[in-house]
Amino acid sequence: MSLRPRGVGVNARSLATYAVLMLALLPHASAGQVKAARLKYGGGGDWYANPTSVPRLLAEVRKRTTIDIAPEPDIVEASSPRLYDYAILFVTGHGNIVFTPAERRNLRAYLDAGGFLHVDDNYGLDEFFRPEVKQLFPGRPLVELPFSHAIYHSFYAFPGGLPKIHEHHGGPPHGYAIVHEGRVEMFYSYNTDLSDGWEAPDVHKDPADVREQAFKMGVNIVVYALTH
Repeated sequence: MSLRPRGVGVNARSLATYAVLMLALLPHASAGQVKAARLKYGGGGDWYANPTSVPRLLAEVRKRTTIDIAPEPDIVEASSPRLYDYAILFVTGHGNIVFTPAERRNLRAYLDAGGFLHVDDNYGLDEFFRPEVKQLFPGRPLVELPFSHAIYHSFYAFPGGLPKIHEHHGGPPHGYAIVHEGRVEMFYSYNTDLSDGWEAPDVHKDPADVREQAFKMGVNIVVYALTH
């Protein structure tokens, strides 16, 4: 299926229909509006950071594509059976992130069943997140995706990979992933701060062109999550 921005040769079978079909593959999901959630985690980190970011991204997904995605994200914990209600989960923050063994098992089962997790380092998460990933996915390496990967071309073209939204560590941003049976089930955006770029303009005062790049990449992530 060819996926293009609205008004630029969208395939006759709509993204919304395709997304619902993909969502139906999840064990406990029901057909209908696609839903997203922010993942609440323990350890003391600010999982609630950037409160306007995901709602604003979902609004752009609704505006730019034919995906019928709920305009407001829910909040869900990793231990909850409600994970399967959501096609995509979002995580951000600046500090510690910890899952219990039971939470890891439930989250890993959800992801292996077709769910998707996007983690965006909001500066300071990385040193805590990487050790947690090793426990969440034992034996599965966190790999950097090549710029040719579908996540960078699922809706908009990013031939150079992730856009740089905020300068924290210096150097380029990096897109890492956990890949299971050929599908990215967790995407980790590092040294970019995509979720800052999704926030309301007066929060970080990013230029319009920078926020546009953040939204385009965010749309790519959602489209990839729903179609792979």
